[in-house]
Amino acid sequence: MFSEPDFAYDSTMPSFAAALRSAIDAKGLGLVRIQDRLNRRGVSVSLATLSYWQTGRSRPARQSSLAVVRHLEDILDVPRGALTALIDPHRPAMGAFWPRETPVEDAVSGVDIGWDDRLTRLSQHDRVVVGGDRGERTSTSRQVLRAEADGPDRWIVINHIDEHDRALPTIRPLRNCHLGRTISRPESGLLVAELVFDTVLRRGETIVLEHELVSRPPHPLATNYERKFRLPVREYVLEVCFDPAAAPGRCEQFARTAGNAERVRPMAVDDRHTVHSVALDFGPGCFGFRWDWD
Repeated sequence: MFSEPDFAYDSTMPSFAAALRSAIDAKGLGLVRIQDRLNRRGVSVSLATLSYWQTGRSRPARQSSLAVVRHLEDILDVPRGALTALIDPHRPAMGAFWPRETPVEDAVSGVDIGWDDRLTRLSQHDRVVVGGDRGERTSTSRQVLRAEADGPDRWIVINHIDEHDRALPTIRPLRNCHLGRTISRPESGLLVAELVFDTVLRRGETIVLEHELVSRPPHPLATNYERKFRLPVREYVLEVCFDPAAAPGRCEQFARTAGNAERVRPMAVDDRHTVHSVALDFGPGCFGFRWDWD
């Protein structure tokens, strides 16, 4: 078991998006003029990025983006720190913990992530099935989420396969949701999808979601499975179920949290050819299993 502090959303604080919109309206500048003034300072940022920031579709997280926000404070004549103080420097970006952050950030720019920070992760259970060919067949996920504001209506799924020459999996909503926008980037092994809730949540309401990712043959070789948590989760359960004809020789559980070294421990596959582990109050970070066949 690995523990990290609980996550709590402070609803009394104005959002960065709302504060930025208010500052832009008060100054009376359009995004094109703001971009031009940034360019004169030697700062390059796209109009799409500025638009996403003011609507809440995304938020600045990298150091380079935080530097842009400091210039915006000057351009919009707001007190130094008025905008940057609303950005949690300890809250990772959507692409955090991935080997290459930029392709993930680019892919998620095509979906609506505006509500992601307002959903507390109460519970998540992943069940992965590995076939007799040592390939990953399916992964089924069940999430329990709680809204910390009125309005959340979707959950974002990010899936990555290591072998980029293999077909991306098919995503199937199973419970209390339906498929929204999907972004496929086979050259990067990335699939990003919106699971749109069957009902819009009000503050304090919870929802149970289930979805499944089904691999397409030839199934990608399964040597590991990990879940990346940008925000903490109260309970995480990970199961990997192996075909009796392809039980691994060695298996270990690993966990990485921001700023800490990876922690590893050996795990035994039980007589039902399954291995599982539970983490409480985990994240931000990565939690998973890796294995090999001797």
